[in-house]
Amino acid sequence: MAKKFGIKVEEFGFGLPPRIFGIKKGETIYSINWLPVGGFVKLFGEDEAGGGKVYTGGKSADIVMVNEKVDKKDKDRAFFARPAWQRALVVVAGVIMNTLLAFVIYYIFLGISNFTTTEPLIGNYHFFGVQQTNYNLDHPDLVVSSVEDKSPAANATMHAPLKLLSLNHQPMTTRDNFINYINKHKGQPVTLTWEELETHKQVTATIIPRVHPPKDSGALGIAFFPITVLTYATPEQKILSGITLPINLTLYNFDVIGQLVHISVQKHTFAPVSEGVGGPVAIYGLVGDILQLPTREAVLQLLNLAGLLSISLAIFNILPIPALDGGRFFFILIELIFHKKINPRYEGYAHAVGMAVLLALILLITLKDIGQLFIK
Repeated sequence: MAKKFGIKVEEFGFGLPPRIFGIKKGETIYSINWLPVGGFVKLFGEDEAGGGKVYTGGKSADIVMVNEKVDKKDKDRAFFARPAWQRALVVVAGVIMNTLLAFVIYYIFLGISNFTTTEPLIGNYHFFGVQQTNYNLDHPDLVVSSVEDKSPAANATMHAPLKLLSLNHQPMTTRDNFINYINKHKGQPVTLTWEELETHKQVTATIIPRVHPPKDSGALGIAFFPITVLTYATPEQKILSGITLPINLTLYNFDVIGQLVHISVQKHTFAPVSEGVGGPVAIYGLVGDILQLPTREAVLQLLNLAGLLSISLAIFNILPIPALDGGRFFFILIELIFHKKINPRYEGYAHAVGMAVLLALILLITLKDIGQLFIK
């Protein structure tokens, strides 16, 4: 978008500085940076926070480039010199592209998963535009929500979510009866039959429950926390699925964050909120865990992670926080409403402070994630 309007693009970076390496093609440097969080576009003459140091002398139309020898042609190509509506479109272009990328990723994800997906459920949340079935929420269903890696259940090729049908060829009635039976037969082979909820495939296998399971794990290595199975069944739901799913997940995440904040206020501690936030290190660890999964499941989980990161970056980036695209758009919006440009020097200071705060938050979250890795 910037190049379409004739704005000079100095750098297009993946991640945030410091730079690992960069390749210059034409007038633009394409770089890979150390902090794997989003990316950035450095526009000529954006502001001090954006890389092009600009201030005005006298009239707002007089643009002076500091410490740079430029000709009149380059001055005309400065971001600061473009009309407000062009600058607004350039600023929101990245947000729009991240959103469209999330839609494309989720269409691919749902196509591979047969338009069915499973999400952990906190509270009785309702997703729109999809058939929703909740398990283990209002009553204890015999539905397994997760399977621990390298556990007896995992070795028997159990893939959550699944519904337990029979134990030693006898139908099961309650979860308590199932757990009691397994605990009484640790170290002994038992025959389980289950149905995978996403594929409706029935599987029978013989499993030996662990006599001495790891701490906080059961004999089989399965869990029964609340989940919801989302199925896009009708043609209309499938057509819109790549759009409705990321919107649903975003709204659901906001709802969960609201619950965590409420708990933090009640208990006078930041622990619930901090435990629900992760940075680059946490993402790296999550990707490592995903790569240990079977190929199809690993592909689905990576697509889901990529889609969620894309839509999250789009929403976070449009917030009216200095240094983010939303903060820049806020200043441009003021200019469009009041027909008066804010002093670029003050705007540059605001973006510089905003960037410093964001980098400090990233550092704190990264240190927290590293600490959790060592504790783990």
